[in-house]
Amino acid sequence: MTGQQYRAQFAAEITFANGGGLRTEGFRLDIPGSDIADDELAALLVRHLGLLMVAEVRITDKTIIEEPHKGGRGVATAAVPGPRRLVELSHLVTDGMTTLPGWPGPRITDWLTREASRVNYAPGVEFHVARIDMIANTGTYLDTPAHRWADGPDLAGTPLDRLADLPGVLVRVPAGTRAVDPLLLAPYEVAGRAVLLHTGWDAHFGTDRYAAPDAPYLSGDGARWLVEAGAALVGIDSINIDDMSPAARGERPAHSALLAAGVPIVEHLTGLDALPPTGFRFTAAPPRVAGMGTFPVRAFATID
Repeated sequence: MTGQQYRAQFAAEITFANGGGLRTEGFRLDIPGSDIADDELAALLVRHLGLLMVAEVRITDKTIIEEPHKGGRGVATAAVPGPRRLVELSHLVTDGMTTLPGWPGPRITDWLTREASRVNYAPGVEFHVARIDMIANTGTYLDTPAHRWADGPDLAGTPLDRLADLPGVLVRVPAGTRAVDPLLLAPYEVAGRAVLLHTGWDAHFGTDRYAAPDAPYLSGDGARWLVEAGAALVGIDSINIDDMSPAARGERPAHSALLAAGVPIVEHLTGLDALPPTGFRFTAAPPRVAGMGTFPVRAFATID
């Protein structure tokens, strides 16, 4: 260890997804080593300044200076006391519903009716036992590593600390944005957190529009950024966390990167508009079923 510290000096042109931009000249920023790629420096700048909805950052005139670090800047937000509140984030599962077009919907029937149960019990005592036949990818559901990787942990093997009572962070995705990339994620502290991508696409759930090729998704680079940043779980309110358009050719880089790193995925969330950016806890725990990689969950957030 030499104790040397480095800073980058550069100019930057920042364009925002919702319009407008910023220009900087001679900006200096702490960097972790003696060199840094432009895309990494762009993400570091976005994170350092806490910029949201960044579409593009163009770095020019970059030089590396051996100089002591000055530290990051940020504003601490004090928690406001209030009543505890639970927020529903799951779609309702109903008989015959469509989650993924072309995939079978659930069938909900009686296994034991109240009338038929009466012969088994004392007078006035009756019970109802229902039966549901469904595929695992129904409603709002969890993907574990076994969904993508044959040797990955399944529902029974995924630890509870990856599924329940996780501190959460909400990433609001600008309207019209398809790919959620590292620049949109860079401002957020995601280590050890459930990262929920709020695209608003859940408004189309149950319609043909939900499966349209322009549905928003997490890019492969975005997924790898979340893995490297230490995200504990990633969720989205769209039809898939990956691009499902014909141009994607069936590739699933977000599933592959996240599940290879043991990061569970929750798809088909809803109601994310009711959440604050931070200050909530997220739970999406499925039954403890051996040999299955996906299953519906009752996803919800707790806000204090």
